[in-house]
Amino acid sequence: MIRDHFPALQRIHNGTPVAYFDAPGGTQVPREVAEAMNDYLFHHNANTHWFYPTSEETDAILLAAREAMADFVGGSTAEIAFGANMTSLAFHLSRTLGRMWDEGDEVIVTELDHHANVAPWRALQIERGIVVRTARMICETGQLDYDHLAGLVTPRTKLIAAGGASNAIGTINDLRRIAGIARAANALFFVDAVHLAPHELIDVRAIGCDFLACSAYKFYGPHIGILWGRFELLDTLPFPKLLPAPDTAPERVETGTQNHEGIAGAGAAVDFLASFGAGATRRERLASFFADAHEEGRRLTRILWDALTSMPRVRVYGPPPEQPRTPTISFTIDGMHADDVSRALAQEALFASSGDFYAATVCERYAVDAFLRVGCACYTTGEEVRRLIDAVARIARVQ
Repeated sequence: MIRDHFPALQRIHNGTPVAYFDAPGGTQVPREVAEAMNDYLFHHNANTHWFYPTSEETDAILLAAREAMADFVGGSTAEIAFGANMTSLAFHLSRTLGRMWDEGDEVIVTELDHHANVAPWRALQIERGIVVRTARMICETGQLDYDHLAGLVTPRTKLIAAGGASNAIGTINDLRRIAGIARAANALFFVDAVHLAPHELIDVRAIGCDFLACSAYKFYGPHIGILWGRFELLDTLPFPKLLPAPDTAPERVETGTQNHEGIAGAGAAVDFLASFGAGATRRERLASFFADAHEEGRRLTRILWDALTSMPRVRVYGPPPEQPRTPTISFTIDGMHADDVSRALAQEALFASSGDFYAATVCERYAVDAFLRVGCACYTTGEEVRRLIDAVARIARVQ
């Protein structure tokens, strides 16, 4: 049983087993990931590219992690770069691309996005005079207005930056459609896949993007970011780097000594997920796992959606379960701040997040200060969902 691999699920709070609904902000970690990180630190810890065993072992471990992440996103090993987190990688990439753009060139972002996929491009307004245009979200559906996005494109559009899925309201974007808009404009396409990666198996070739970033701590790994980019771009773009540092992709993208134990853990997280699937290759096993996990996520989302939307004073945001979405639902209770709802749920050992989740524009469009966000992970059970529904119903009745 997959839950047996997560020591955090043994936690007791106020005499009750904890149910973690905070997965959109960071999943719990299986024992295998922590063991891989410990093993690296205790037995292989060294810097790279030297001629003694622990350094050579470090090189092999990092290469194995790149191979695992390449299978995870459908790319090649030389297209995987690691960094502190998705936000840092996005800023790194934006500064690199900005070196090649002229004042008045344009970038398109969206209202639906986490601001880690907005602020790096807006920084270029100040640094390079780049014009940033923003594609609307449709509040009634919680979806991106693709026609508006396409209408923002001009001959000076250099890049479209869009999320794979909304970390605030769960919407899954039509990435192939956005890629087509970018291609028609001869523009680059950057995908923030942080919230999508835990829920759907990514295929960068099928999407047609140029860059894609995600974070391992959202899919049962450590706090580390991953950037995939087309090899010909990673190998030639003017990334800021030290002169003696490697000048071939993907290491030329990575500044300084990396978080080796975190990289080992990211690779272990991919292998952990693949171990629950069937198939001859790791990619096939990942596809098998994600297919099963997606169906279970849809089932739990339907239960949550139907229950929450039937409750007086509870308002649910985002697309309904029959539309493309992740098992992440945000809601508010009339007359209560989301922080207070979170505190009340925590008393019943139900851990759920509140806030704008750095998707501040989504909150602004819905005219709310904060959401209460609940998300299902691979370890979430139907019984935990029922506990959550009963608790929300009690809170909504009492207040």
